[in-house]
Amino acid sequence: MSGTKDKIKGAVNEATGNVKQGVGKATGNAELQAKGKAQEVKGDVQKAKGNVKDAVSKDR
Repeated sequence: MSGTKDKIKGAVNEATGNVKQGVGKATGNAELQAKGKAQEVKGDVQKAKGNVKDAVSKDR
């Protein structure tokens, strides 16, 4: 029950979201920027979930 998978998925989503935001900003595509921000937030949540899983497993 390791949180490592969630942390990795979160990091990938954060990075992808940042790239989408940058491309959206460079091209003036507000929709792509918004999708990138949403994906970045999803990544933050996934990483937090992984941290919680690790904390719970350490307490056991």
